[in-house]
Amino acid sequence: MKGNKGISENLLNISSSSRRLGWILHVLAWGIMLIFPFLFFSWRNSESINWFDYLRFFLMISGVIVVFYADYLYLIRRFLFKRERKWFLFSNFLLFTVLIIITHLLMDQIPEPAGRSSGPRGEPSWEHYIMFIFFDYLRYSLVATVSVAFKMTSSWYKTEAERKELEQSRSEAELQNLKSQLNPHFLFNTLNNIYSLIAISPERAQEAVHDLSRLLRYVLYESSEAYVTVGKDLDFVRNYVELMRIRMPEHAQLTTKIETTAPQALIAPLLFITLIENAFKHGVSNNKASFICIELDADSKHITCNIRNSYFPKDNHDKSGSGIGLANLERRLKLLYSGKYIFSNKQEGDSYYSHLEIDLD
Repeated sequence: MKGNKGISENLLNISSSSRRLGWILHVLAWGIMLIFPFLFFSWRNSESINWFDYLRFFLMISGVIVVFYADYLYLIRRFLFKRERKWFLFSNFLLFTVLIIITHLLMDQIPEPAGRSSGPRGEPSWEHYIMFIFFDYLRYSLVATVSVAFKMTSSWYKTEAERKELEQSRSEAELQNLKSQLNPHFLFNTLNNIYSLIAISPERAQEAVHDLSRLLRYVLYESSEAYVTVGKDLDFVRNYVELMRIRMPEHAQLTTKIETTAPQALIAPLLFITLIENAFKHGVSNNKASFICIELDADSKHITCNIRNSYFPKDNHDKSGSGIGLANLERRLKLLYSGKYIFSNKQEGDSYYSHLEIDLD
């Protein structure tokens, strides 16, 4: 519920800020258009603006504004978005007609300015009326087209912003779900190792439980953040490897090289533990020569993990880990480092290789 509330609040914030910016741009655009005659006459410097002519200009612009916002705020949503194009065109035709009649009636009431030719005006011909009406319909049609373009564009931007926000929220929710799977998975495998150690050496098992508590503190608390420092994550890996070293038989060889020149660089937590768990799970035999070689090297731009181990695949009766580790890891990598990682694992003869390289930039 809390996550859904956060998503809703983010979407509302996006919608509110977009609307606010949009209306500011609208006011600026119409403001510039309304003062344009003043700017035009100011640049010419040869004559001052005539207020009767400006009143006619204002009536024309008012009709344009009415058409624009009638479409932008109502007609497009009411008809065009519902694919009722005929009703949209008919509604605009009626709107144009009413505005043309009202505008021309009002313009006829505006007197000619003093000083302008006072000769008899004569009655305009019907061709004159048809020409003016044609250009009025053409002007309003262009305005309606611009209104549709603005509405479609703003609607697309709004939808795209909401889509990206929802996609990010889904990714964050999925990452939390993957992490919640990882913690029990890690605990399950480690407890299995300690259980096996109890039969071999109870004293060492007690030490292992103490080490495990330190590891769990990292898993449950520090790794709850989206990113941790490379230094902390590699310390966790070292501690985990030492915990696993306790129960390794004498005929198994373990070599490690875990280094970093940029301990303060940030990385998503618990990415390498799956590969290391698999190496211990499949790389150690109770009665055959075994080996595990772990190399982890990190600088400020890259972190590279190479693991090579002997391979003793478990039979179908061994369900430890339930096989979710690698699938979980690959999904987290795609969500967190899409296009910024290289991951491969393969078996060659009796050996198994895993390689993971992550770009930290």
